[in-house]
Amino acid sequence: MSDGSPLDRAMTLAEMAPHASVTVGVLAGREESFPGGRLHEPPVTRLDGTEAPAYVLTNEKRGIGLGTKRNTTSPAGDRGTVILVTDRRTLCLVGGTEEDSAIEVPHDAVVAASYHTGLLATRFVLRTPRKQYHCWAKRSTAESLLAEAAEYVEERTADSPEEIETDDGANQLTYRGQPISRENHPGVPDEPPSDSSAPDGDDSDGDETRDQSDATPAEDGDDSRIQYRGKPIDRSEN
Repeated sequence: MSDGSPLDRAMTLAEMAPHASVTVGVLAGREESFPGGRLHEPPVTRLDGTEAPAYVLTNEKRGIGLGTKRNTTSPAGDRGTVILVTDRRTLCLVGGTEEDSAIEVPHDAVVAASYHTGLLATRFVLRTPRKQYHCWAKRSTAESLLAEAAEYVEERTADSPEEIETDDGANQLTYRGQPISRENHPGVPDEPPSDSSAPDGDDSDGDETRDQSDATPAEDGDDSRIQYRGKPIDRSEN
């Protein structure tokens, strides 16, 4: 493929896209803020022949949280992250030291799409029957963009979503066969609390107090345990 081909295709896809977040610079890997490229390969080269992006999210410090937001990958050095919401899937590309990593979530595997905003970070969340993906976006991302992207994905979900079989580490914590989440167990946080501070000073949404306001800490002060209906949940048994 010639050097001009990715650029030409990026220009065409950007013109076709329903949202202004899909830009030639991001798709073709020609952003001024990333002279060496946010990724090793232009994002447009990751798209299938007729696949078209509708929305694009980006991040400089974080990639994707697999299972919980604390299990988050980070781009290497001067690389970054690009999240493409296309007509078929959500594709998260994270720049690595020698090559890019990719996680894809087909729309027909999604149970629900949502987003969370905070003072320090923003994330686009996709949930499948047994997995969860936290796609981090830069904190200046407009809420309207996140809302439109979530609605776009949900409009393309299947009546009976099929689980992603790839062992990508995104499995959710479960209790008695059900995911531990606020939707299924009101009052229980959807991830264990952590004693460690957020790395890089920017790994907390800034909305954790709101997200976990209903959580009940263990009475003995051990905040490494989650309680459900007044009893500790031992994650080693799940």
